[in-house]
Amino acid sequence: MSHPSDEDDPFEDIREKTDNPMKRLFSEYGTANARFFGLGFFGSVAARLLDLLPPLLLGLAIDAIFRNDRPFTLPLVPQGLLPTEPNGQLVFTLGVIAFAFFGGSVFHWIRNYGWNSFAQNIQHAIRTDTYDKMQRLNMDFFAEKQTGEMMSVLSNDVNRLERFLNDGMNSAFRLSVMVLGIAGIMFWLNPRLAVVSLLPVPIIAAVTWKFIDVIQPKYAEVRSTVGHLNSRLENNLGGIKVIKTFNTEGFESDRVDDVSGEYYDANWDAITTRIKFFPALRVIAGIGFVITFGVGGFWVLGVAPTWITGSESLTVGTFTTFILYTQRFIWPMAQFGSIINMYQRARASSARLFGLMDTPSRIVEDPAAEDLVVEDGEVVYDDVTFSYDDEEIIVDDISFDVDGGETLALVGPTGAGKSTVLKLLLRMYDVDEGSITIDGQDIRDVTIPSLRQSLGYVSQDTFMFYGTVRDNIAYGTFDADEDAIREAAKAAEAHEFITNLPEGYDTEIGERGVKLSGGQRQRLSIARAILKDPEVLVLDEATSDVDTETEMLIQRSIDKLTEDRTTFAIAHRLSTIKDADQIVVLEDGRIAERGSHEELLGEDGLYAHLWGVQAGEIDELPQEFIDRAAKRASRTEAEASDD
Repeated sequence: MSHPSDEDDPFEDIREKTDNPMKRLFSEYGTANARFFGLGFFGSVAARLLDLLPPLLLGLAIDAIFRNDRPFTLPLVPQGLLPTEPNGQLVFTLGVIAFAFFGGSVFHWIRNYGWNSFAQNIQHAIRTDTYDKMQRLNMDFFAEKQTGEMMSVLSNDVNRLERFLNDGMNSAFRLSVMVLGIAGIMFWLNPRLAVVSLLPVPIIAAVTWKFIDVIQPKYAEVRSTVGHLNSRLENNLGGIKVIKTFNTEGFESDRVDDVSGEYYDANWDAITTRIKFFPALRVIAGIGFVITFGVGGFWVLGVAPTWITGSESLTVGTFTTFILYTQRFIWPMAQFGSIINMYQRARASSARLFGLMDTPSRIVEDPAAEDLVVEDGEVVYDDVTFSYDDEEIIVDDISFDVDGGETLALVGPTGAGKSTVLKLLLRMYDVDEGSITIDGQDIRDVTIPSLRQSLGYVSQDTFMFYGTVRDNIAYGTFDADEDAIREAAKAAEAHEFITNLPEGYDTEIGERGVKLSGGQRQRLSIARAILKDPEVLVLDEATSDVDTETEMLIQRSIDKLTEDRTTFAIAHRLSTIKDADQIVVLEDGRIAERGSHEELLGEDGLYAHLWGVQAGEIDELPQEFIDRAAKRASRTEAEASDD
């Protein structure tokens, strides 16, 4: 049996179909948050420009105030506004430096507020949009994808986007302003020394580019292995009961150890590459600093080669400014690789998100669809045929009529297509051929919400949400009052056990209702359907997994629920549907027999044989039936192993 962790990337096909995801991200989500982008951009530029003032002013003070090597001038500031006396010039310099620090702090706050707002708003919008799209996809999507995979998209991928939109873009603008600003000031102060100071830049760029080329495959492997690990953990936690009852804790620990080891190896491979890169940049930066310091120092002493200095002189203040800027200049360049890395990861994540949003659904609502109006509740299946993705036909030429208020039961061997027939009524899938109508209205021509609002569904696999008993009964009928909730619980034979719970209807039932028994969860599910008061009811093996006494209580609930209501029921326990108005027997997706319980027993066909199995009359069954049952069982096992 294959596991999703055996796949490299279950969303790879989706990513490949998404063109220019980052452009789409900014056009669809960035525009609505342009004011926050502008605020972050303005704060980044202003804060970084103010950060560049102290070294420049320090060099000016050394040269103009302390050594009197040059006049006291500042770029972009009229000379008439500057003090002429040394004391006034020093006070002015101190004031501007203080303003740079305090003003810079204000603009840093504005920058952080802008970028965080920009990133958080987009993160929230894209996560909710993706979830909304995901939950509206048809069921075959969820059959193909694991919960851990979808959680990875909604959590990890969205968080990667947020990190790039906040940290990545913040760093990108900081890098741009620092590099361009420092380079501009250096060239303004001394073009020749600026060239010397910038010598490490192309080397850093080349090393960074090589790092990106090497690290990207390693990060892809990390993403793949962490997906494997999450899928394995999610699968094991969901099956913890099976693990405990089969005493396989050691086996599962070994499997988790294996996938965790794969993640460890992949992550450590990326880490060892990364921890080599940054020290290498420091070495290059250090060499650049040493060269700048050496050339500048000898230049100040007047012994530097003329092919470097030309006829220009270098003051102590300018030299000091260069040294301070060189230290500030190199490290932003080193962050270029990190920014590119964040961008690449964000691009891959946005491709997955938009690819998921663009995933077509097989269930498409007609724009001209009108709401379903149910009066009698008559349901007609007319030559219905269906297959999953053009594979083997699952439902073949099914036709039957159910009058309003009647009960139709679907029975047959495992894999006969019973559940699929009813999923078609719920429009979990659309028919390939034929039609299904309710009171003469084709369900493909009505709105999906109105269709499903008119249908009540009680499954064998009852799902309870984390919350209280009351929350779970009222799920889907959120405006129900307390009296209606209690009446529904009483009708479902659930009120008595609910009142015996520690906090009654306010009792927290745990994740998936783990604090309740299977029978209790089933009765809450029936109460939920009763409260909804649907015109058509679908019961999918509602009593198959409970004991005889609980089945009796649930059957009483179902009998009340089905009164004067069109009902479809699937049951393996034929005793629960023997009183149905009509019984349809399916085999291999086709109708094999139909009639009442007594009529079908009299035909001595498939239904009678199934009844004999449950009555314990195995020795009296014909060999042909036993051979066909064995063949069906082997085919079902083969399909399960393929999955």
